[in-house]
Amino acid sequence: MSDLVLAGVRRPGEETLLDVVVDAGVVTAILPAGSDVSGERIPADGRVIVPGLWDEHVHFSQWAQANGRVDLSAASSAAEAAAIVGDAIARGRREIIGAGFRDGLWPDAPDRPVLDAASGEVPVVLVSADLHCVWLNSAALRRHGFAEHPTGLLTEEDSFRVVRTLEDIGDEALDALIDDAGRAAAARGVVGIVDLEMRWNRDDWLRRRRGGFDALRVEFGIYTQHLDRAIADGMRTGDALDELVTVGPYKVITDGSLNTRTAWCFDSYVGQDVDPYGLSTVPPERLLPLVRLATENGLVPAVHAIGDRANAAALDAFAELGVGGRIEHAQLLRREDVARFADLGITASVQPEHALDDRDVAELYWSGRTDRAFMLASLVDIGATLALGSDAPVAPLDPWVTIAAAVGRTRGDREPWHPEQSITREAALAASSRGRRSVSVGDAADLVLVDADPLTVPLAELREMPVAATFLGGRATYSAL
Repeated sequence: MSDLVLAGVRRPGEETLLDVVVDAGVVTAILPAGSDVSGERIPADGRVIVPGLWDEHVHFSQWAQANGRVDLSAASSAAEAAAIVGDAIARGRREIIGAGFRDGLWPDAPDRPVLDAASGEVPVVLVSADLHCVWLNSAALRRHGFAEHPTGLLTEEDSFRVVRTLEDIGDEALDALIDDAGRAAAARGVVGIVDLEMRWNRDDWLRRRRGGFDALRVEFGIYTQHLDRAIADGMRTGDALDELVTVGPYKVITDGSLNTRTAWCFDSYVGQDVDPYGLSTVPPERLLPLVRLATENGLVPAVHAIGDRANAAALDAFAELGVGGRIEHAQLLRREDVARFADLGITASVQPEHALDDRDVAELYWSGRTDRAFMLASLVDIGATLALGSDAPVAPLDPWVTIAAAVGRTRGDREPWHPEQSITREAALAASSRGRRSVSVGDAADLVLVDADPLTVPLAELREMPVAATFLGGRATYSAL
């Protein structure tokens, strides 16, 4: 007797109705619809079945807290962002954590006096959409140890230091938000995440599992500040700590981001005098021994590289050591470096929705080279492994948003941005499901039922794809059936 039969499903692009049989968490048979198989039968009524979807790059604690933060995404200037803060204070908030501002196109720069005038002594921490800078008022600067900072705009490691403290809301409160976020992700067809939060993630996730978290598979990252501890504890990438929690990659951040103008590039940023080429936050001479130490101890490196110079340096390190791994973002590449991803066996972990968020700031600061930004088609064509994600909360933790961005290179009514780098729907689905192009016998029963065919539905509807049910190892983590 089987555990479960998903009765009357269709594969993408096909009309034939099938029954998918699941036993002990594995797909054991795919039969013509109406098959005589015992077990719990769930009528799918012709819905389309796809492999369970992964988000390969998230900051899950920050994503879980995003709804409780003041939304600054609509601010078109520093003055407007300060006004949004002032309105929130006028409504009674006695501490402000805001998120989502993008100052790369603002006509005025974030400055301490502007924020002070709107907030007074109410502590204010505003986190940029790209997570690489924070804007603080004087009260918050004093609290976080930066009382003498002239502008209140902190970047890179200083900003990370502040952001890490924002997660200290107590384990119980944070875990409740994490549980909600996990269920919301499952409702969008997500079965697994790679959590790259800057925390000692092992203990967090094992505590959550003991508390009943069971919505997702989780692979958690390890950062340089925890690398020695992880090695001492014998942690290796791929080690399963329980049914759902697995040791993930070693994450190292080698440059900044585009909006903060700190991504490390070969060419200078247009109109930028300070750090005109961005920042190498972990230069090659430091990166090489870190990658060597990680790989010698069984940890797969995941190197954050956004600028083309940072990507080249990361690829150089992998080549010199003769090891594989991942590059997180791979946002701007030299054309000669694209083939190296395939040649060296490096996974390109890319967030396609960033292309739509960054297109205008890229055209301004990377003028004349945006044809080399988010080169998804070039990577696929050369045979590189592509892994798609959101970088939530930078973009929504929603694989259908990610897939639609990779396919269409646009949202709303705008013309596609460099449509020559669009990839097919089949490729985008595979890159969102760890290479699984369809449901097959022998697969883990991580499955999603959707109400429309992702290979044919209009692009706008693909972005909003209605999910009917999500199964993790044959267990429903979400169902609207």
